[in-house]
Amino acid sequence: MKEITFEQVADLLFNNDNFLVLMHKSPDGDAVGSAYALCMVLRSIGKKANPFCGDEIPPMYEYFTRYVEPQDFQPEYIISVDLASVGLLSGKAKEYADKVNLCIDHHGSNTGYAEYGYVDGKISSCAEIIKYLLDVMKVDIDKNVANAVFTGICTDTGCFKYSSVSPQTHRVAAELMEAGAESADICHLMFDSKSREKLELERMVLETLEFSERGEIAFIYISLETMEKSGAAQSDTDGIASMPRQIEGVKIGITMKEKDGGEFRFSVRTADDIDASEICKQFGGGGHKAAAGCSIHKEQTAAKEDMLEACKAALKGIE
Repeated sequence: MKEITFEQVADLLFNNDNFLVLMHKSPDGDAVGSAYALCMVLRSIGKKANPFCGDEIPPMYEYFTRYVEPQDFQPEYIISVDLASVGLLSGKAKEYADKVNLCIDHHGSNTGYAEYGYVDGKISSCAEIIKYLLDVMKVDIDKNVANAVFTGICTDTGCFKYSSVSPQTHRVAAELMEAGAESADICHLMFDSKSREKLELERMVLETLEFSERGEIAFIYISLETMEKSGAAQSDTDGIASMPRQIEGVKIGITMKEKDGGEFRFSVRTADDIDASEICKQFGGGGHKAAAGCSIHKEQTAAKEDMLEACKAALKGIE
């Protein structure tokens, strides 16, 4: 992948058309906010652009996604946002795995799968990168774009509490608020509001909590049966991966989620000098130092043991 500047990214956007903007599977606020904001801006400069994900877009983001109705065209230029590896594509999005022209991402573990890329692992979120790009493009940021970008930043920073947040991140957030971002409403919706189904899901998941390595590793499990019994939507699992690491004394939190087709999705959260992305790389995944994910296609017990052994080895590596 050829690394390019914001100015060169802007040139590619101005000089091409019929954009398809890809998101990773189980899209979070950063992926959805980045993709929809970019599509809204591309349309504002006369381009055709559609966001695309192999999985359903969570309805919780409807306050800005509803302004991007699908357009009818054949994709000519493929962009990915917040996508560290094409292995994180799902469904029909996999068809574009070897066709990505431009990658915009903030994962240091990015595999360099695109023709061109702007990747900066030191920036808090892909949405923050999108904001810098829009500044270079000198386009107007309306309330809907501001809401989308603000959503991406606040969700990927844990409401501005993670170490990836810089003084500039706060300045960007302030500029988005000045552009109309409904920051208080967004933060409340993302972090302080839960459906009864989500609360029931969390209760059931906490019953699976297990500890190992003197309480320094905590594990929770979300089964398909749990999802069905709780009545929770897929989007209700957002934030659950942070729960094991919130326990005092835990250095590695593991969330194992059962998916259809014999796949188990793992989210790993770490503290101190333990690198979650290095753990997940062993299974074809990636992410950030403190938060990463991967999938393992094995029988349930075997998948769990593989991840536990990798985490135990990482824990021993800092002793």
